[in-house]
Amino acid sequence: MITTAQVQPTKSPDRSILRERGQREVFCGLTGIVWLHRKMQDAFFLVIGSRTCAHLLQSAAGVMIFAEPRFATAIIDDRDLAGLANADDEVERMVAEVVQRRPNLRLLFLVGSCPSEVIKLDLSRIAARLDSRMSPKVRVLNYSGSGIETTFTQGEDACLEALVGSLCAAPSDAHPNLLVVGALADVVEDQFRRYFNAMGIERVSFLPSRRLDDLPEVGPSTRYLLAQPFLAQTSAALERRGANRIDALFPLGAEGTTSWLMAAAQALHIPSHRARAVIEGPAARARAVVDRWRSDLEGKRVFFFPDSQLEVPLARFLTRELGVKPVEIGTPYLHRAHLAQELALIPDDSVISEGQDVERQLERCRRARPDITVCGLGLANPLEAEGLTTKWSIELLFTPIHGYEQAGDLAALFQRPLDRQSRLKV
Repeated sequence: MITTAQVQPTKSPDRSILRERGQREVFCGLTGIVWLHRKMQDAFFLVIGSRTCAHLLQSAAGVMIFAEPRFATAIIDDRDLAGLANADDEVERMVAEVVQRRPNLRLLFLVGSCPSEVIKLDLSRIAARLDSRMSPKVRVLNYSGSGIETTFTQGEDACLEALVGSLCAAPSDAHPNLLVVGALADVVEDQFRRYFNAMGIERVSFLPSRRLDDLPEVGPSTRYLLAQPFLAQTSAALERRGANRIDALFPLGAEGTTSWLMAAAQALHIPSHRARAVIEGPAARARAVVDRWRSDLEGKRVFFFPDSQLEVPLARFLTRELGVKPVEIGTPYLHRAHLAQELALIPDDSVISEGQDVERQLERCRRARPDITVCGLGLANPLEAEGLTTKWSIELLFTPIHGYEQAGDLAALFQRPLDRQSRLKV
């Protein structure tokens, strides 16, 4: 079984990084609402934006006509832009309508967008005023989902950062507790909770929680594990509240999940033999399932365009457990402290790039002719037309991929494009 102590780095963590700044090709942070509104069952997301914002959310979420989602868009129109309407009053009126229609609502987010930020609409002030008026029955928070200088997973980071500011302080004499940070599918959260409880970690919470009343207290006694690598601002907010981060690989694949769980056990002073007894069976099963896909993927070459910030942990999983060769691992932002263990396991001959100059990256990708290209939707169809096999990076956010039970599904997500391509060949 692989434990944190047994993982051997392939290179020095201070490797050189190719940094690029230029034209970008990413979704905006509003996209995070698609998975956040499913996770937070008594929350509502009211976007203050344009019709384009509304179309993006409706198309990305695939909302059925008979199902009312827990998000909406307040359209900024010509009257707002011309100053003929009082924007503060309009927002408050729409919030009142949402609360009236949804009596079980406990948490409402006012979500900024590119248009609302361009016209300098102060949603934080509006949210604070509404929160003081409606709390504790309904909490009102604000965050920015704007696509200006951000990538789409930063929407979750901004949302969780806002939540951290609303958490109650843990008593100074509280016993250590574990906080798992990052939106996970309910089935994955339940699996992790069972593992932690079986190890003897009873005081475990998740952020975001499914319901407002389940939000944890936070303070110096809090030890937190990041489930997602793109939560830099949330992590900083937690540490300002006194919480301490547990360093580990991210829970992708058997190796990453083992490192992640064992790091939590060590931080909470759980005997290592007890933790290993809990995870040894699931880890072995995960390795066996992943190995079924190895023959299809071993030796294949993959190129990651910067999009989700999951690129480095995914490359580590593909390299270590499936024998895939990363040509280039592009990521929008590289948080060296959070990814230190991941970076130490990336092969020396793989290029790691931070930021984006899409034209230059396209040129490198075309020269490399990788077997799999992981990219955003905007690049996928043009690259497919050029004969490259692509994988949508956004699917890796919509699909449960964390943990032992999902390790085989994660491997299959990368085999599927190859299978599709072989079927299409005449």
